Order: sequence, then C-alpha cells, then structure tokens
Amino acid sequence: MRVDQARVQSILTRSSGYLETVCSHSLQPYRGCPFGQSLCGIGCYVQHNVYLTKGLPWGTFLDARVDAADAYRNTCGRERIWARKRRDRFVVFMSSATEPFPPQEKRWGVTRSVLEAMRDDPADGLIVQTHSAHVVDQLDLLRDVAGVCDLRVHLSIETDRERFPGLPGHASSVENRFNAARLLKAAGLNVVITVSPLLPIEDPDRFFARIALVADATVLDHFIEGDGTSNGSRTLRTRLPAAMAAIDPASISLDYRNDMARIAERYLPGKVGISRDGFAGKYRLKESSPC
Repeated sequence: MRVDQARVQSILTRSSGYLETVCSHSLQPYRGCPFGQSLCGIGCYVQHNVYLTKGLPWGTFLDARVDAADAYRNTCGRERIWARKRRDRFVVFMSSATEPFPPQEKRWGVTRSVLEAMRDDPADGLIVQTHSAHVVDQLDLLRDVAGVCDLRVHLSIETDRERFPGLPGHASSVENRFNAARLLKAAGLNVVITVSPLLPIEDPDRFFARIALVADATVLDHFIEGDGTSNGSRTLRTRLPAAMAAIDPASISLDYRNDMARIAERYLPGKVGISRDGFAGKYRLKESSPC
C-alpha cells in the first residue's frame, strides 16, 4: 500500500447528505484507508467516491494529513460561528471517510494531534467513529477531550462472526473491539457500538447482551439506506450482499435490521438507534420496527 504525507489548508467539511442531521462538520485525518482490503472495506461506500479515490483501488493508498491539527486551529473559530448559526451546535464527526486509528497512526500521529487541538479549542460535540481496537491507544487524551466537550466514541462491531466465507477477515477482530469498548466504558467515556454495516449475526441475543455490558447505546445501520442510496445500490455492486445471503438470505433486507433492533431493545431499552438518527444520538426505533 502506498503511504504518503499530504498538506491541507482546510480540514473541517460542512456536512451534507447523510451526515447533515448528524453533525455540522466532518473531519478526515487521512485520505484513503488501509482497511479497504479487509472485510469492512468490501462494502465501504467511500470506495465509490471518485473525488477521494482518484481512480485508485480502495485500500491501496493512504495520505497522512500531517498539518490537520494546524488546519483545525486556523479554521475552527470561523466554523464554530457558522455551525452555531446554521446548525445550533458545532459538532464534528471524525471520521466518515477514513479510519482515524490506522496502524500508520503510530508513525504519523495525525489523529492524536487533532485530538490535542480539539482539547485546547473544543467543538461543542465530537463523534469519534472507528473500526479499530487501537482507539484505546488514545484513551487518556479522549478522556481529556470528554472533559471539555460532548464526546461519543462510536466503535463499529458489525457482527459476532470472525470470518465470512469468501471474504477477507476483519481488520480488527471482534474480540479485540469488544475488549476496547470495555476499556473505554470503564474509563467513563460514552461508548456507542455501531453495528454498521449490519452483517449476519450468529447469536443475536448473546451479541446484544455483550454490547449492553460494554456500551451505553447501539446503532444498527443496514447497507440499504446506509450506503448513501435508498436501495443500497452501491453495496449491491460489491461482493458483500452475496456473502451475506449465503449465510442468511434474510440479512440483505431491512426486515432483518428491524428484527435485530427488536432483539437489541431487550438488552438496551431506549438506547437503540437506527441509521442516521442513531448516529446523531437519537435512540428511537422507527415506526416500521416497533419494540
């Protein structure tokens, strides 16, 4: 995989589309993602963004935005004013189009530098979205940030299965991510397990019971509605739906999401979010999936 450093003048992107009701801004410490060739990358909607990929296969490149913290410091004042006027609050989502804690973070430290900048000049809210157990490497700093803004750590655990036939493995194992969630919660952080994208779950009751022990809430996000299209057409062009259907044909429908939401509600009553509302911290099931 090609890894380079890059410089940016702006790091805060005003949200639109799927994220418009979730946050006021998104922030990407890196361009590209080293997890693109792992299981989570197979159906990743970002691979369809030609502006980001520039024609390169997803998972084959990573640009470390080494001056991201400076870019944040230089623009956060202006963007805070805009956000409070247009969106009520200055809320940053990190990250929607990359992994903020890739293995390369140990060398480049881009995400850490951004968190340090946000600790010193905080947003009103910060949503940290990750697929990696390495989020705990920044546990102390995350606690500092939580002391100055409304912080939620969203950790994706999309299934209880470690392997899917015909697909690559997880970039970060299911067990390691559960352990990371446990450590984050024990440190007093607000932890949300994002079951995103929802994959076939072998033992739903055990899965959501485990989530209830290590998280404050959960969000279920199916590739239908969740990949930026109403019918999941982007994901349907990938290998993921066929692999899901081979395990459980029902899993490629929204009815499956609704069934899983009802089970989740048994263990996290009032703390189950659906799709973008869940990412926004609104834990109320849709009328189509009553509990």
